[in-house]
Order: sequence, then structure tokens, then C-alpha cells
Amino acid sequence: MTTRDLVLISLFSAIIIALGLLPPITLGFIPVPITAQSLGVMLAGVVLGAKRGTLAVLLTILIAAIGLPVLSGGRGGLSIFTTPTTGFLIGWIAAVFVTGTLSEKLVNRSQSALAQGIGFFVASLIGGVVVLYAFGITYLALVVGLGFEKAFMGSLAFIPGDALKAVLAALAGRAVMAGYPLLPQRA
Repeated sequence: MTTRDLVLISLFSAIIIALGLLPPITLGFIPVPITAQSLGVMLAGVVLGAKRGTLAVLLTILIAAIGLPVLSGGRGGLSIFTTPTTGFLIGWIAAVFVTGTLSEKLVNRSQSALAQGIGFFVASLIGGVVVLYAFGITYLALVVGLGFEKAFMGSLAFIPGDALKAVLAALAGRAVMAGYPLLPQRA
């Protein structure tokens, strides 16, 4: 692990934290608010790759767990692991890993800009939406006690916003790849 890797991991942890400053939007019919931090998770995966992106998310969760109010809504402390959003928080780790892994496999510098953008979008959608929802919905259904049907149906309201986040992450990943060729390989 180089100094540059540590700086990038810290930078993307800071980006995830900064996205948490945007106030959450509660829907009322499901105990999970809409937040911007999942965009940071997708960005970490597409720009940093699986290993460094996962470390950035783990750093963010560690900072929150030690008590700093870095999660959306100013949440922090060990109590973050006892809320209805815990499944999504834990899902960030798997989401960034899958997003990063797929980005590494689907996108390379020799592809056209369109192919790169589509690859980043697919990686963000699968990792940042499908994988994240799998963790969040399962937690809501089993631990919170909503049941799979209610948890799934309630989560459908988040899909348009999360698909937009995947588009933004793909555009950012493509822009970084084109505009910052000095960034080390995403592995």
C-alpha cells in the first residue's frame, strides 16, 4: 500500500462523509431515508476499484462507529448498528467491492468512451443497487421484522434515485479515467 493509495482511500472516505451532509429524505412508509452517501460508495468502487474502494468504505464506517456524526442525518456511534438502516450500512462494504470488481473487469483504457461509460454504469447498478438492496432488504425483513414483501415493495421507491446515482457514478468514473491518466490502475 503506497502513500498515494492511503491518500485516495482517505479522500473517498471524505467524499462519502461529505455526501452525508446532505439532509436525508424520509418517505414514511419505510424506516430508511433517501441519502446521497450511496453515490459515494459507487464512486469509490468505479474510481478506486475493489480493494481501495472497500478500504475507503471501511474507514468511513469506522469513523462513524467511533462516534463521529458522519452518516446522513448526523448519526454516529455504535448505535448505527442497531437501526433499520444497518443492513444498508453493512451492504456498503459488499456494494463497493462488487462495484469495484466489476469496474476492473468491464472497463479498460482501450475501450471507447461509450463502452467505458456503460461498463461503469453496469458495475454501479449491480454493485451499488442490486447488492446493496439485497443486504438492506434482508436486514429489514429479518431483523426489523417488516417481512420480505413489505421491505421489497418499500425499497422500490428508491430505485429511480439510485439509478440516477449509478449514471452519475458512471459519468464520474469515465471523466476520471479520461482526465486523470496518472491515477493508478483501479486494482
